This record gives sequence, C-alpha cells and structure tokens, in this order.
Amino acid sequence: MSSMESMVPDYLYPVAWLFVAVGVISAAVILYDVHSRGFRQDKKAMEAIWAITALYFGPVALLAYYKWGRTNSAKVRELTTSPIQGGWGRSFTDGTPGGAAATVAHFIGVPLVVTSGLTIAGTDLWVMIITIALLAIALLFLFEKFVAGLNTGRALLTAAIIVLAFDVGMGGWMIFLHFSSFMPPPSDIRFFLLMQIGNILGFITAYPVVRVLARRGPSAAHSGQARLPDVADPIPASTT
Repeated sequence: MSSMESMVPDYLYPVAWLFVAVGVISAAVILYDVHSRGFRQDKKAMEAIWAITALYFGPVALLAYYKWGRTNSAKVRELTTSPIQGGWGRSFTDGTPGGAAATVAHFIGVPLVVTSGLTIAGTDLWVMIITIALLAIALLFLFEKFVAGLNTGRALLTAAIIVLAFDVGMGGWMIFLHFSSFMPPPSDIRFFLLMQIGNILGFITAYPVVRVLARRGPSAAHSGQARLPDVADPIPASTT
C-alpha cells in the first residue's frame, strides 16, 4: 500500500492475532445469543451490525450488546420490562451501523483498490480512502433508507455526514500510518489490526454527530424502546 518500507514492529503480530481471535469470539457470542438463544433483534439488520461491531470493539461491543442491544428483542420484553435507554448508550448503539458500514467497506474496498493498481500522486492511499468512504456511504444509505425508513434525500445526507465524521478518525489514522511508514501491506495481519484501531477512532470522531442525530427522532436501532430524555431535551409539560 505504501511506497515506503513499513516500520511496523514485529511484536504486533501476536497482538494482531489475539485481537482477531477476541473479536471473532465476541461476534460469535452475539450471534449465538441472537440465533440459538432466540434473542432476535426487532430490526434484523442490527443482528449483523452488532456482530460486525464486535470484530473491532471486541468485549466492549459484547458488553454494549448485552446492556443496550439485547433490549431490542421481543423475547427480552416478554421476560421482563425493557430498561428505558437514553444518554450516550443510545448514541453508541446508533453509531454501530456507521461503524459496520466502514468495516464492510474496508473488506470490499481494500482488495478492490490493490488489485486495480489505481493510484493518485503515486500512492493508492488516496484511492483507498475515497473508495472506502464511497462504499461506506452507499451501505449506510441503504440502512438509513430501508431499515431506518428515511426518505432518499435525508438518508443520503445522513449517511454522508456520518461517514465524513467517521473519516476524520479513520482517514486521519490511515494518513498518519502512511506518512510515518507504519502502514504494512494489506496482506499483513497487522494491517487488519491497525485498520480496526482506525475504526474505533472513526467511531469516536463520529459519535458527536450521531448523538445530535439521535436526539432528532427515533432510530432503526431502537424501534422497540422508548428512551429517557437527554439532559438537553425539553421536559414534556404533560403526559396527556
């Protein structure tokens, strides 16, 4: 990917393999809970999104799923009263579709760019960033339109805003790795580790945008729940 020799330390090999193993195990636990134990999500797309989130957030995604994601299951509501979710928990959950879109876009875009041989200014970095961003926007647009139920214009605008905010972290991380010679080739397991770190950074930079959007209406990720007002939300004058 880089025209310069990578300076990534060899000790990241076992770290990368451990990271992959923990992510895969965390995703498997979520899928087992959903499909084998019957805690199906109200919106089926969220079942895959939670599993994909676990690939880069690992146990953090697992804890978030059990605390916030699992409550979007009819089985939970049959067993107990679902906790009303508000604050940053909802924003974390609403950020998972964007993170999943970016992850899938990486799996598609990286080999696509590498095999195409396309470069800009002598490097495929810029082609890769643009390709991944466009794929992520397309995937998130499909979610916002067909799962969240937004109209075409709003779905496209929402997807573009979230992915651009995500790219502040992810794209910035990729640029840093490239120009500091810490970018290994895509075939290297350490590349996967570093890209998933980029996903986490992108999730963080997109979080404020997702939080603002979450305050403006119901989301597909929370179709089965009410939510508590955020601190900045006006308190209803009456409940009639």
